[in-house]
Amino acid sequence: MATQRKTILLRLDPAVHDALARWAADELRSTNAQIELVLRRALAEAGRLPGKVSPMRRPGRPRKEADG
Repeated sequence: MATQRKTILLRLDPAVHDALARWAADELRSTNAQIELVLRRALAEAGRLPGKVSPMRRPGRPRKEADG
């Protein structure tokens, strides 16, 4: 069962956004996915990542599913 994602407004310094966007592009992620990855790593490092967090999707395009 898929969980509904939360939407937030995030204000960033333009230079920080540009750096995140370049980093995301280097790793074939969207800027949004890169921000989530960085936040998850910081939460895990601080011992604050909940155990029930769903795994992140791998970078790049989703693989085509085989029929039948």
